[in-house]
Amino acid sequence: MRKCVESLLAGGDDVQIVIVNDGSKDGTLAIAREYEERYPTIVRVVDKENGGHGSGVNAGLRLASGLYYKVVDSDDWVDGDALRDLLSVIKEHAAQGCLPDLYVVNYVYEHSADGTQFVCRYTENFPVGKLFGWGEVKRFKLSNMLLMHSLVYKTDVLRRSGLVLPEHTFYVDDIYSYNPLPYVESIYYLDADFYRYFIGRADQSVNFTNFTKRYEQMIRVMLAMTDRWTYDEIVSQPKNRKRYMFHALENYMLTAQLFIGAEDTPERRAAFKQMWRHIKEKDGKLYRKLRYRTYVLASTVLTWRLRGRVMVWSYKKLCQKKKLG
Repeated sequence: MRKCVESLLAGGDDVQIVIVNDGSKDGTLAIAREYEERYPTIVRVVDKENGGHGSGVNAGLRLASGLYYKVVDSDDWVDGDALRDLLSVIKEHAAQGCLPDLYVVNYVYEHSADGTQFVCRYTENFPVGKLFGWGEVKRFKLSNMLLMHSLVYKTDVLRRSGLVLPEHTFYVDDIYSYNPLPYVESIYYLDADFYRYFIGRADQSVNFTNFTKRYEQMIRVMLAMTDRWTYDEIVSQPKNRKRYMFHALENYMLTAQLFIGAEDTPERRAAFKQMWRHIKEKDGKLYRKLRYRTYVLASTVLTWRLRGRVMVWSYKKLCQKKKLG
């Protein structure tokens, strides 16, 4: 956590750092209080009962006083030069009276095992170094997504969107990356390697074993997204935003089916059927859109055992490409 906080302090008085101690019983609170005492105008500490990642994000958003809101997990960090570049661009836009609803930055997977990196950037999707709207957003490839690591929302956008993440649930970053999008009109892409995402802990939520064990939580997240925006609401969006929102939902659904189908048990089969039943009863149009899209359909018409094998193999191939743990 010290590395995380120190990296954010590079922003000086231009940043507010809200450290949320989410029920930790180790030395986390003591370290947080230490920084609060040393930097009383910058650091604020929240000490609360454990509620999970989403609860921490909610607590930070309630107390955020800045123009923009960035989630940084305690085992991750940001690049100091990229942070200063971003702050400089924000000041320039503020002076011009043209602050965007969303800044997008690059994120870097930092692999602890061998010290290597994998950079995720959006140069194929967005104009670089200019304000733009959804009309200039290009098509995303299948595995390419906007993730929480890359997003710096205007604080007011998150609040107007009504974003409240579920507690005691992993993978809520998918909700964070999707639900506020209809409130985003203007975007600025800074092609800088800003966010450093630490990969390598056995207990990480992106660890494959943890992925497949927590399939029920992935379903909870999936339904929080399909419940938020109806098919009719999505198709009413500008063309490229509509296209991206469907792209995102289809990717999330593919991942959810991977989680569920990784093992063959009666509980998983029942959960799979209940997930689709919920979506169908809630929004038949969205159900048909997701259920019968080509690559989603391919994962549903296979036998359960074969589906699990194919999806696990595909996911591991993707992890090898990006060198995920």
